[in-house]
Amino acid sequence: MNEQMNQISMEIILHAGDARKLVMDAFEKMGNKEFDEVRELLKLAKIEILAAHKAQTETIQAEASGTQHEFSLLFAHAQDTLMTISSEWNIANQLVSVVEKLTEK
Repeated sequence: MNEQMNQISMEIILHAGDARKLVMDAFEKMGNKEFDEVRELLKLAKIEILAAHKAQTETIQAEASGTQHEFSLLFAHAQDTLMTISSEWNIANQLVSVVEKLTEK
């Protein structure tokens, strides 16, 4: 069971890490006023976030259905990483409209 939790945790971390890279690229494009590219990068990042969230949700639902999981520090780290990049994505998604409007003036 521990090996399975490690694999799930790494899946979450990898998807969240890919999403973070895409969001950071979006911030760079935002600074260059490449707003179409920003939106595309954020769309790709959201796909990665959703993939990570799916793996997390399946694990939580399994536990709610009676499957016992041993505490995993790696899984806790994965959840923290996912939560952080989700917040970063939300900020970037809101900020792009603000920056675009400010650029128009």
